[in-house]
Amino acid sequence: MFKTVKATGATGSLLVRQARQQAFLTVEAERELARRAAGGDAAAAEALIVSHLAVVITVARRYGRLGLPVNDLIQEGTVGLIHAVRKFDPDRNARLATYALWWIRAAIQDYVVRSWSLVRVGKTAAHKALFFSLKRHGAESRGEGRGDSLEEDVLGRLARRFGLPPAEVAGLARRVAAPDQPLDAPVSDRGRGAGKSPGLDSFADRLAADQPTPEDIVAATGMTKLWATLIDKALAMLPPREAAIVRERHLVEVAKTFEAIGRELGLSKDRVRQLEKQALARLHDLLKPLAAAHGLPG
Repeated sequence: MFKTVKATGATGSLLVRQARQQAFLTVEAERELARRAAGGDAAAAEALIVSHLAVVITVARRYGRLGLPVNDLIQEGTVGLIHAVRKFDPDRNARLATYALWWIRAAIQDYVVRSWSLVRVGKTAAHKALFFSLKRHGAESRGEGRGDSLEEDVLGRLARRFGLPPAEVAGLARRVAAPDQPLDAPVSDRGRGAGKSPGLDSFADRLAADQPTPEDIVAATGMTKLWATLIDKALAMLPPREAAIVRERHLVEVAKTFEAIGRELGLSKDRVRQLEKQALARLHDLLKPLAAAHGLPG
């Protein structure tokens, strides 16, 4: 269903030409097509859609003032029109154009909000309505020569109107007034002082690096060496056989099996397992006071 309309919707200009060639349907013709479409007649559904493309184009051009390509808005509005045709009830006393207008507007508004920023602008219908109110007030503010910033009383009225916290409204207003910027966009002058090369500070310069800093590396290396020293001291306090088992099982790149260690020491693998458990418990008790003496967690 709607196969042809989806294919032709790939080009907004083609939809415009189709809309200009279509005459608006009479009430009787519209209801007849709607009944057939509800029964699964794809040709009737397509006829309804094509005959109402003019409504889509009118709404899309209105939202085109927000800076998005009108062809994209027309395609999104056509998606809303398709949903309206699917849900339209011809037995209710309403025209399809009136019913579809709400679906078309909702589809276009969703697209505008999604396209405005990579960061989600809002979660609810109130956020979406607030977005368009902020855009309208911002345009009025620029027209009066006051820039993009809105006065606190305007933000307060919007917060009360939409039932949102004033801080949330102010935050969304800042995001609406300042669209996404590339990471290499300059944000301030730098390097003005003596001994510094001139340049521009960019957003990328302010991102935290994934790699550890030199200070982190030095601190981690020192901590590793300290723990290695303490472990060696604790192992020296264990019986030689238990110390050897711990080293062969936990302090080498490839740990030996209980069976291999047992052959070397003339013990069964079960006895080696028992000695390892005993040695680790002793090692833990020996390390506690040593770690505490150096301010390390036990």
